[in-house]
Amino acid sequence: MRRRMAADRGAVRRCLRDFSEEVRDLHGTDRVPYLEEPPSPLQFHRDWLSPNRPCVIRNAFNHWPALHKWSLDYLRGCVGLKTVSVAVTPNGYADAVYGNRFVMPEERTMKFVDFLDIVEKRTTSPGVFYIQKQCSNLTEEFPELIGDVESHILWMSEALGKRPDAVNFWLGESAAVTSLHKDHYENLYCVISGEKHFILHPPSDRPFIPYETYQPATYKVNEDGTFDVIDQESVDKVPWIPVDPLQPNLSLYPEYGETRPLHVTVKAGEMLYLPSLWFHHVRQSHGCIAVNYWYDMEYDIKYHYFQLLDSLTKAARSS
Repeated sequence: MRRRMAADRGAVRRCLRDFSEEVRDLHGTDRVPYLEEPPSPLQFHRDWLSPNRPCVIRNAFNHWPALHKWSLDYLRGCVGLKTVSVAVTPNGYADAVYGNRFVMPEERTMKFVDFLDIVEKRTTSPGVFYIQKQCSNLTEEFPELIGDVESHILWMSEALGKRPDAVNFWLGESAAVTSLHKDHYENLYCVISGEKHFILHPPSDRPFIPYETYQPATYKVNEDGTFDVIDQESVDKVPWIPVDPLQPNLSLYPEYGETRPLHVTVKAGEMLYLPSLWFHHVRQSHGCIAVNYWYDMEYDIKYHYFQLLDSLTKAARSS
């Protein structure tokens, strides 16, 4: 019986490997194309949204005042002494695996000018600082800046038939890194200044991307500048990806070696369409400023296919 079960798991693994290869070959997930202008709603739905394929779009928001106005000096004068939410970590990794914990940043409220002083190295403070709060913080914490961008992307809203769930503002130090994960959103990521560096995996790479469960915890900075990790004991364990694509430990996670990650740099004035359920890891240039639009995904047949793929992957790995 055990021999039969092992053989069955081996057959499932081979099928999953063949499936991933076939998707790469036939679905065009081996590269991220560039578009020189934004598509019409119909074109976007047909060529990118429905096939669940990423692309970088140039000249999509040339008309935004933010492209010309959002220097750090402008933001300092515009937002000024306002108190905002800032994520602080000892190593730049927020919402990431550290040891045997899934550790979230210390969420600190501070004056925006004090945050900018740290980014511009006018002052020093222990840790890595990043404005990354993702609950539509542009509209909630930075309403002074909304007039410099748009509340939604017209052709995306028409293609989906709805407005974004959240519009987020991002600014931080180059050491701030977003660990590998996926979201249930159709994401339009617009870089205003600097660069964002993405490592992408299509959903079909799920068989090679490991998940483990971790005790959730948060960082807490002490008066001497050291950080403690405080367990959130009343919170359920969190499933998260332990692999760092920058330095994957293939002795622990050999299956990750079967992936072929896509690398794309999004420069100032460019927009990345990051489809729902794509795995992504993000780095940035120092002081990079970006705005992104999260549209809730459709829980259609693609979602159910991914759930099946996820279940098969777990079954193939079970002992």
